[in-house]
Amino acid sequence: MAQYLGLRVSEILALQWSDINFGELTMRVTRGGVDGVVDEVKTEYSEDELPLDPDLATVLLSWKEQCPKSEVGWMFPSPVTGRGYRASPIQQDYIRPAGQRLGLGTIGWHTFRHAYRSWLGLVGTSMGVQQKLMRHAQIAATMNVSGDAMMESKRTANSKVVQMVLRPALKEAK
Repeated sequence: MAQYLGLRVSEILALQWSDINFGELTMRVTRGGVDGVVDEVKTEYSEDELPLDPDLATVLLSWKEQCPKSEVGWMFPSPVTGRGYRASPIQQDYIRPAGQRLGLGTIGWHTFRHAYRSWLGLVGTSMGVQQKLMRHAQIAATMNVSGDAMMESKRTANSKVVQMVLRPALKEAK
């Protein structure tokens, strides 16, 4: 969910099945969970409806069939307690070691959000749409805080400008 939708870990841990509308292929982000306490999301801009890709919806439906049951319908409950997980142990015990094994260095939950933002740029998503999908109050946060463009996308964009300017000059030189 962090990688596919750019969600904050607090939002993932507070997701309930009632937040998903499989018929409309949407998901509503309305709450966050930090250290076992579920409350409102980070900001008013964080609360929003997001689109669900049909393939992701299929994966979630499959997970719903396997998911441990919980009293309030958590999407990711502990099979032991039926309550939500805490983010730090998952990061320390699974995410960071996986990043090290894969040669990615020290990664954490927010790495997925940064990658999501970078990939939005890589596929040509306008900055305004990126801001809405990231649910940032200010576009500056989208541009400056959540991810840098990947080298290949920077190279492609730069080459387009160079070729636009250089080609006419090369034609004149002939």
